[in-house]
Amino acid sequence: MRARHTQFTSESVAMGHPDKASDQVSDAILDAVLAQDPTARVACEVLLTEGLGIIAGEISANADVDFEAVARTTLRAIGYDSADAGFDADGARMLVAVQEQSPDIARGVIGEREMGAGDQGMMFGYAVADTPELMPLPIMLAQKLVARQAEMRRSGVIPQLRPDAKSQVTVDYVDGHPVGISSVVLSTQHGPRWDDDQKGLAAEVVEHILRPGLGEWWADSTVVHVNPTGRFSRGGPAGDTGLTGRKIIVDTYGGWARHGGGAFSGKDPSKVDRSAAYMARYIAKNVVAAGLAHECEVRLGYAIGVAQPTMLSLDCKGTTAEGIAESVIEDAVREVFGRLTPAALIETLELRRPIYQPTACHGHFGRGADKPSGFFTWERTDRARLLASAVGITVGA
Repeated sequence: MRARHTQFTSESVAMGHPDKASDQVSDAILDAVLAQDPTARVACEVLLTEGLGIIAGEISANADVDFEAVARTTLRAIGYDSADAGFDADGARMLVAVQEQSPDIARGVIGEREMGAGDQGMMFGYAVADTPELMPLPIMLAQKLVARQAEMRRSGVIPQLRPDAKSQVTVDYVDGHPVGISSVVLSTQHGPRWDDDQKGLAAEVVEHILRPGLGEWWADSTVVHVNPTGRFSRGGPAGDTGLTGRKIIVDTYGGWARHGGGAFSGKDPSKVDRSAAYMARYIAKNVVAAGLAHECEVRLGYAIGVAQPTMLSLDCKGTTAEGIAESVIEDAVREVFGRLTPAALIETLELRRPIYQPTACHGHFGRGADKPSGFFTWERTDRARLLASAVGITVGA
């Protein structure tokens, strides 16, 4: 039987991408509110354009937060400290239009009865044994490249890099297994030094970003595109308006796995768009870490104001370990993870803490090594042994 050759491409964007900058401001405001009131209800949206930031949404909290100051501090830390960089965090206008959460939503989420979901929807979690992080390879590499761009910019190793950047990686597969990288794209905003020396910039990017970022997957045969339009001097919100919640595929699995459509940033954990997606990833990752399947997709569904999920199922894509039925794994998940109400998700993953701004760049999943213990709790594999035991197998040390 002939081998099946396929390709898959995923992209990522740097912390200075206008949409990602908006996400970070939204989550920085969420963190500031949760630090004062862990039970706060927050849905914060941010728009950034040239010389202007708009903070809007619904926030109900026993907290006194200067939203404008949080936004300026966050944008300055990203690198937007001048109009030349694409946004002047100190000089731009900031408009705040925040109101309290709708009482019609609040009545289903708080009160004497068990906390219901803050919205309806379906959420997906995914894991695959192709990488140490148990993530699809294309998105993990794309995330590493934009993280590397930020590191080279901040360290000055490549001079006059600016905050806005995007990456794209195309992986070659044979019979569903990654075998190489056919092409890579890195577009990075830059200062005037590189306006007429794009070849010089490309050489620096290959040496300091692409080769180390791709690691063992780098090959001299890989087709490389650096700033393929020929120049990227105008970037950030000055070049493209940014908005919270527009990079949902970048935030998750790079298009390799399904997405329910709900964004994460700016939302407190009563919003199952966020908390249930984190729990679905936690479950899927533990299933794969336990060796029960090579890959696993977990599906959850919720109705607004209702505590119990309307759906819990999983799909291991025909990759379950020999002799283990998918239905047996699903039963084990129900036994090991128990109730999946919003309150249980929040308690299990310790989500009422100011941990969210770091999630808003370089992906919400496949993370943890770059942050202190306690961040990215959904990346733990602490229930793998329990799952294995529940289906009657032993996980090696």
